[in-house]
Amino acid sequence: MKRLLPLLAGLASATPLLAQTPAPPGPDLPRNTSMLDALLHAGPIIIPLFALSIFSVMLVIVYFLTIRRGAVVSSGYMATADALLRKRDYLGLLAVSNRHGEAIARVVQKVLEFTTKNPGADFQQVRDIAETEGTRVASHLNNRVIYLADIGMLAPLIGLLGTVIGIVKSFSALGADLGSARYMQLSKGVSEALINTAGGLAIGIPALVFYAFFRGRAQRLISDLESAVTHIVALLSLQYNKRPERAHALLEDEF
Repeated sequence: MKRLLPLLAGLASATPLLAQTPAPPGPDLPRNTSMLDALLHAGPIIIPLFALSIFSVMLVIVYFLTIRRGAVVSSGYMATADALLRKRDYLGLLAVSNRHGEAIARVVQKVLEFTTKNPGADFQQVRDIAETEGTRVASHLNNRVIYLADIGMLAPLIGLLGTVIGIVKSFSALGADLGSARYMQLSKGVSEALINTAGGLAIGIPALVFYAFFRGRAQRLISDLESAVTHIVALLSLQYNKRPERAHALLEDEF
């Protein structure tokens, strides 16, 4: 017992010295990087992907505003056109068509311009003009929607290019004599590859979804346009059928 007392006293005197000794520095912990930092260090391929994302958002907004029934066929214009055609007021209907921006108004405008400039044209020629102009407007409506499909196919391919570039950087880091920095370069290349892949898919998938949505809407509007053109052509055919009857009535009055 007497031998243990000096030993315990020596340990008690050494304890403050141990407490004052600084702890050895530990390894630096990696900082948490935000998504914005990851995008900024994703390589040059992220720039065209960012431009495609902005362009696709703008297209979706424009299509929501323009690919709608009021921009193709409106009930107010059809009622006005019906009344003026029954009165044979072609000049009045032409003036109304010039003030309206609907697709059916452009078709009627082309037909009436041909009719007023060629009063001796038969009904078959008038009908060909109406069908040709209606087909042109429908094709223009379909071609506008295709831009979203192009973005949906192009964005994943650009993202795949970024993936290949990132993988190449990773393998270059494995083959280089960089010491401890090799693993940092390796992780940087893998991160760049995955971010570009995710960016391409994040742009392409919504673009294809909106393309399918607007394509269905465009097909419904084209059907409404065809129905409206058929109605206009039918009214014109009634007016053309009345021409021989009026001419026959005038001949009977003369004799």
